[in-house]
Amino acid sequence: MVVSGATIDSLLKEGERHPPPESFRRHASWHDESVYAEAQRDPQAFWAKQAEQLHWFRRWDRVLAWDPPFAKWFAGGQLNASYNCLDRHVRSERRHKTALMWEGEPGDTRVLTYDALWREVMRFANVLKGMGVRRGDRVTLYLPMVPELPIAILACARIGAVHSVIFGGFSAKAIRDRVEDAESAVLVTADAGYRRGNLVPLKKTVDEALADLPIIKHVVVLKRAGADIAMQSGRDVWWHDTMAAADPWCEPEPMEATDPLFILYTSGTTGKPKGVVHGTGGYLVGVATTAKHVFDLRDEDLYWCTADIGWIIGHSDIVYGPLANGATVFLYEGAPDHPKPDRWWSIVERYGVTVLYTAPTAIRAFMRAGNEWPRQHDLSSLRLLATIGGGRCPIVDTWWQTETGMILITPLPGLTTTKPGSATRPFPGISAAVVDEKGNPVPRNKGGYLVIREPWPAMLQTLYKDPERYRDVYWTPVPGAYFTGDGARVDEDSDFWLMGRIDDVINSAGHRIGTMEVESALVSHPKVAEAAVVGRPHSVKGQVCVAYVVLKRGETASEALTGQLKEHVRTEIGAIASPEDVYFTDKLPKTRSGKIMRRVIRALVSGQEIGDTTTLEDPGAVEEVRRWLAEVEDRK
Repeated sequence: MVVSGATIDSLLKEGERHPPPESFRRHASWHDESVYAEAQRDPQAFWAKQAEQLHWFRRWDRVLAWDPPFAKWFAGGQLNASYNCLDRHVRSERRHKTALMWEGEPGDTRVLTYDALWREVMRFANVLKGMGVRRGDRVTLYLPMVPELPIAILACARIGAVHSVIFGGFSAKAIRDRVEDAESAVLVTADAGYRRGNLVPLKKTVDEALADLPIIKHVVVLKRAGADIAMQSGRDVWWHDTMAAADPWCEPEPMEATDPLFILYTSGTTGKPKGVVHGTGGYLVGVATTAKHVFDLRDEDLYWCTADIGWIIGHSDIVYGPLANGATVFLYEGAPDHPKPDRWWSIVERYGVTVLYTAPTAIRAFMRAGNEWPRQHDLSSLRLLATIGGGRCPIVDTWWQTETGMILITPLPGLTTTKPGSATRPFPGISAAVVDEKGNPVPRNKGGYLVIREPWPAMLQTLYKDPERYRDVYWTPVPGAYFTGDGARVDEDSDFWLMGRIDDVINSAGHRIGTMEVESALVSHPKVAEAAVVGRPHSVKGQVCVAYVVLKRGETASEALTGQLKEHVRTEIGAIASPEDVYFTDKLPKTRSGKIMRRVIRALVSGQEIGDTTTLEDPGAVEEVRRWLAEVEDRK
């Protein structure tokens, strides 16, 4: 990526402050500001202290061996991620505590205690060993959000195999590309999964992906939906058959802390996907620490992260982080608004969820449906909300990436006075900064490039089979620092405000405007539920802002409202950021995890190729945007 332009104009101002409730502060795991000073004084000693919370077969020789840009955390140490998530709890009073509580979209349920999960993991570990999987081998997982996915993940970790989870919405080509790059000999999938009352044909997609691909020797198929599928003789086997024949005991493999734990591929708009490699020791220390303190996990909590395990958030904050802390984790398979918009709120009430971690885009979609849906349910069990808030609960707004592995910028719920829209402060032990293209700090409230100046435990080790690309993409653009690719600013209180991807910055009449700030201004209007802002080429200004807006239920699009929204942005930010055009749409292109795919909208308004859209929640959203563009052009 070429970095150009020293700063990004920061225009949005926010004055709200929300200190944590005193009752929450008193009982929080970290409730004393001294934790920041301790971590800053000696970061390696701080992380070593956190590492002591895990079980090590052999203690490390060095906390960090740093040969920029390659880091070896806890070098010389030996541990096993599966052991830390299961065995040490089974050997304690948590043995019969619930580890996983699951609900499928059709309403079927399962509960697995730590003891039961441990036994399932050992059996499947032996299934993999029976197929010839050994330490360091890669295993591809393409499954719906069912308990067998974390079982398969932890089984790989138990025997030292490197898992590569592929999100269950990816296409056959995406699967093939990832299988070929990882050189997997074993793939685990299901006949189908459920989404919005329909069957997602996972096995059929796998068969298409693996056509004439001899590298895969075994395909394990979970019978999830009873779908009619083809089974290839000599290659395909049923999950339940292999489990019934498997030995029930499997010793955990002692792994070097620096051994790879998993590969997670990031899907770019073009080119070869990047295989992000995360190690074992540093990663587990990072995610166990952040899960415990960002979510203030307590033994009695029922914790629900609504993301998909196919993304890094699911790896870190559904599987490894919470289970390493002995938490009870809730899993849900289907769409958040199926069969009605209150599905999530119904789950919170019925199960008594206490900690909820979700995406702000998901909440905005619920806001469009109206407040009456959550009001139908008793949500009093909730004590902490991550990203969102309901008045009485502390709010945690987190920033991190696939590459960072762990949350890097976040409030601590018992410590931090939050500001709507700000991720606040770097987590203790994290050195973040906002700089220009030469690596120099920019003034307060001036936008620049978010970088991380020092290595952190859960950081990616490299890109699979491509260390030079790792160096060029992440460590070359800004000298001496990890380049996140995000724009940000730091305010007068040293709180961080994310301004969107550098690629999404709009260059208009000499100003560089972060799309996130314009979107924040739009959704602050009482009639707007969601907004996406992109840049469109302009012959004079270079680019202009174009906004796509989803209105709250009952509101009607009109020329008058278009003018009101433009004026609202002028008032909130300034004339330079006021959208040139406002398009009203019923849908925005989103992934199944709720992330708005701005690149799709940007391609549409610029007349470019859209690229891969297989992760879209609703492909019809693209046509919705296209239709509005055509109607506006016709009116012109």
